[in-house]
Amino acid sequence: MIESDVPDDVDLNILGLEPAEERAYRALVDLAAASPAVLADRLRLPASDARSLLRRLESLGLASRSGGDQERHVAAAPDLALRAMLVARRDELRRSELAINELTELYRRTAGSRAPGDLIEVVIGSDATRQRFEQLQLGAEREVMAFVTAPTVVQSAEDNPAEDAAVRRGVRYRVILERDVLDGPGGLSQAEQATRQGEEVAVVDTLPMKMIVADRSVALVPLSSPGEEPGALVVHARGLLGGLIRLFEWTWDRAAKLHLGAEEGDEDVTALDRKILALLFAGLTDEAVAKQLQLSPRTVQRRVRHLMDLSGATTRLQLGRYAPERGWV
Repeated sequence: MIESDVPDDVDLNILGLEPAEERAYRALVDLAAASPAVLADRLRLPASDARSLLRRLESLGLASRSGGDQERHVAAAPDLALRAMLVARRDELRRSELAINELTELYRRTAGSRAPGDLIEVVIGSDATRQRFEQLQLGAEREVMAFVTAPTVVQSAEDNPAEDAAVRRGVRYRVILERDVLDGPGGLSQAEQATRQGEEVAVVDTLPMKMIVADRSVALVPLSSPGEEPGALVVHARGLLGGLIRLFEWTWDRAAKLHLGAEEGDEDVTALDRKILALLFAGLTDEAVAKQLQLSPRTVQRRVRHLMDLSGATTRLQLGRYAPERGWV
């Protein structure tokens, strides 16, 4: 059987195809040509549904009738048919982008006439806060900066597809964690996953608040009090926004950078050794490191002693200077 020219992991609904239409087109490409009966058998559909799908594909330019057999349809070449749909969608997106730019420019021109309170939006409710949280990341083009404190109330790091999507399209993520986040359940695995996919992660003892800033143009500061519904402030005001950005940069410069996942280099230093060093550099105690890595404190101390012997260090302070030079962290 000939493989479809359209890979299964490519999602075509963004081009306007319904799931049933996409399945029918994939099947038709695979079959090269098919009658309603053949397509119905392939998709396990009634023949009437298969006939309707073929007519729909024909109207979209994705299929055409085959010679004298008016029931038999031939798949249109994906590089022509789908590309035409893609170009049309790009044109729509360009027009939408122009409209967004015009509205943004109008928003900026009228900013001077707004009262200061109008530049800070109050969002009430966990659903509304989560929506703004996702919007900031999905709309980010260059950079996202975040403070993450414990506990996470609105959305956990492992349930944040908007973050993964932004990282994949090249948005720079810098995230500062409170040490309790790293030391809490799942904290290490989430931080390790983030660093592996290209995020920059740092750790401090405490943070003044939760916060996320997108492209240095808008910030979201979650607010919550015991017994009250979660909410957030969406900040556009330049003075306050600039202060939040400076607070982040000041904290970032002084935070311990977390390096997890590096496994190349000295063969005498294992991946476990590197994790131990990374967590110790982030300020965790031997007991906290042991808990995160499911080791005994004595095992952690023994591995640190091994690294000191390997480096010739007589103190942990000397090891702290030597490890970066050797690329262990």
